[in-house]
Amino acid sequence: MPRNYLITGGAGFIGSNYVARLLQRGEQVIVYDNLSRAGAVRNLAWLRKTYGESSFRLVQADVRDSQSLQEVAQEADVIVHLAGQVAVTTSVVDPRTDFEINAAGTFNILEAARLSGRDPIVIYASTNKVYGGMEEVKVKELESRYAYVDYPFGIPETFGLDFHSPYGCSKGCGDQYTRDYARIYGLRTVVMRQSCIYGTRQFGIEDQGWVAWFVIAAVKRLPITIYGDGKQVRDILFVEDLCDVYDLAIEHIDLAAGQVFNIGGGADFTISVWEEFGPLLEKLLGESIPVKRGDWRPGDQRVFISDIRKAQEVLGWKPKVGVKEGIQRLFEWVKTNQDLF
Repeated sequence: MPRNYLITGGAGFIGSNYVARLLQRGEQVIVYDNLSRAGAVRNLAWLRKTYGESSFRLVQADVRDSQSLQEVAQEADVIVHLAGQVAVTTSVVDPRTDFEINAAGTFNILEAARLSGRDPIVIYASTNKVYGGMEEVKVKELESRYAYVDYPFGIPETFGLDFHSPYGCSKGCGDQYTRDYARIYGLRTVVMRQSCIYGTRQFGIEDQGWVAWFVIAAVKRLPITIYGDGKQVRDILFVEDLCDVYDLAIEHIDLAAGQVFNIGGGADFTISVWEEFGPLLEKLLGESIPVKRGDWRPGDQRVFISDIRKAQEVLGWKPKVGVKEGIQRLFEWVKTNQDLF
């Protein structure tokens, strides 16, 4: 029997990919989005063209609107909360708006779920930024990347929280509220502390979505600036694998409720920001890519790799799309759809 899904940020990169999956299998979907992000209107047009004009219901509204959220939550069996302010740099410039969207907006979601009387499942897209700059973690420098000295599998969920930057604070606030609503109110919530997610339908910009931004900039011959030395390492996760873990958490909510999961490519799917990614991108493009160099940005971790073993053990989830395959798929999508950028 189809479930009723409420997807906040449903016209965004992750949201539109997950909505497409839900529509494909016949679920009832409400897309809740204020359409402020670049690409949101284009993603909506793609969803309507692919699945039909009336395949989903659009509520054009903001997560700061608690009344609107309470109304739509009356229909939801599952709420996947993806809407948010997503850039660290933007949060530094305008911390109040960042707080109102990420912290207060998530609180509005949780209250709407609690007051709905439907006991909905709530999936919250948190971030690895809740672990802060992680300056105390020992890192070694290799030829093309940095590496952890003491965390061969990556950073586990038990690692201490240290909200660095207004963005880290606002997302961390939502993270902890989501976790606590399971403890205090019995709400079936799941926190996904996501690493670098990338894939098709991602309209990356310099401040957010770096994998997509580098691909878009390379294909469009736009200037690229590398901040730091380019040896920073991230575990990257293709969006289809992220959608898989959402599905598994919902399917196994009896095990997942109240839990926090680090979700990324893990130790097997990592790449350094430019020293390794640059040559791979140049090979796909068939030419060298000139770049500018800039100073390190505040809170930029030398390494972040998620320890994803908890999600593997509890949910039976493991990423499937390797780094080279995923980047090639993204590259081909951007190359084929240059008119969208």
